Amino acid sequence: MAIQLTYRRTRRLSMRIVRNGDVHVSAPFGMSRREIEAFINEHQEWIVEARKKTAERQNQRAAFFSQLPLTTKAQKAEATERIGALVEPMIERYAKVMGVSPTAVRYKPMISRWGMCNVKERSICYSTYLLLLPDWCVEHVVVHELCHLLEPSHNARFHALMDKYYPQWKEARRETRKMSK
Repeated sequence: MAIQLTYRRTRRLSMRIVRNGDVHVSAPFGMSRREIEAFINEHQEWIVEARKKTAERQNQRAAFFSQLPLTTKAQKAEATERIGALVEPMIERYAKVMGVSPTAVRYKPMISRWGMCNVKERSICYSTYLLLLPDWCVEHVVVHELCHLLEPSHNARFHALMDKYYPQWKEARRETRKMSK
């Protein structure tokens, strides 16, 4: 277990466990090493429990994404074809209603995000792992990325657009997060 210490403008010590199990500690400028070490020692039980929970979440995520093997070119090609067949009609339907049209749509096996929109190029990329989600959750991601063509940030206007074009987006997001946690 590695411990990474960062001094920053903060009033108190804080600690978090990152995905690989390391401990990241944030401390106020000027705090002594002795105080920081005492804090870490006092919280050893918390560190052990938090590392267990983090490892469990990582294992659950790995198990979720391993349901769709994408190790060979053939597997990737088949998944890309399947996700395209699912997503393209959704894009057509919503793009027409929303008055937008992406310049390009790509598919990649991304596990850190379900989709991304390059606003400048007006292109969208969707994760092939969307195949692991129910169709209504996939539809939420499609509408989400298309909304970025109208509003680049996740501000109130963006959420209003999501409410307008896919009213059940909050439930879909909740379900998606629950499944891939």
